[in-house]
Amino acid sequence: MQEVLNFLSELKENNNKEWFDQNRDWYQECRKKVLFLTELLIQEIGKFDDEIGTPDAKNCVFRIFRDVRFSNDKTPYKTNMGSYIAQGGRKSVRAGYYFHIEPGGSFVGGGAYSPQADALKAYRTEIYDHPQEFKQLISTKSFLKIYPEMYDDKLKTAPKGFPKDFPDIDLLKYKSFAFVSPIGDSVVKSEGYVEKIITAMKELYPVNRYLNSALDKWL
Repeated sequence: MQEVLNFLSELKENNNKEWFDQNRDWYQECRKKVLFLTELLIQEIGKFDDEIGTPDAKNCVFRIFRDVRFSNDKTPYKTNMGSYIAQGGRKSVRAGYYFHIEPGGSFVGGGAYSPQADALKAYRTEIYDHPQEFKQLISTKSFLKIYPEMYDDKLKTAPKGFPKDFPDIDLLKYKSFAFVSPIGDSVVKSEGYVEKIITAMKELYPVNRYLNSALDKWL
């Protein structure tokens, strides 16, 4: 992934259409590498999580073009590349697996990031009914070694419809049930990169299974 990091570093310094058009072939080569990695991960994840099925890698990889319609930042291109691997690809509403390549900011993770309101209520309801099971999943030694904490974006008060005196109300305040684990550039460039991603994603499987079971039960 050295070439991908190099491209993204140059793109960050030259985030404009003229430079991108001049380097479109370079981008396409990098995209092919990300697609290949995505295809490999789909196969490997399928060995421990058959629910993802066989999504098309092209439907998992995120577009590099930014939506600038409602943003003050009008730079046209993202300076990262990544894929969301789940049943249905990157637009899936189900909990899944994600890898993100960005110079100085790469990570692996997954779960449910910014879920829709009905999905979020399903997750909260399941945790309200079975808090111990969820807490056990995210507190094992092997899980905490990779994901020491949940993605921290929380409500200030208890979510509507749930009692404020619930002992684990802090868990229900989360707006996402997502986890990330940073990966340094040296690892992204190394031969052990794929193995590290797979190990991290395998740790997420029980959490994803819990979250997706909640969707199936409450939606």
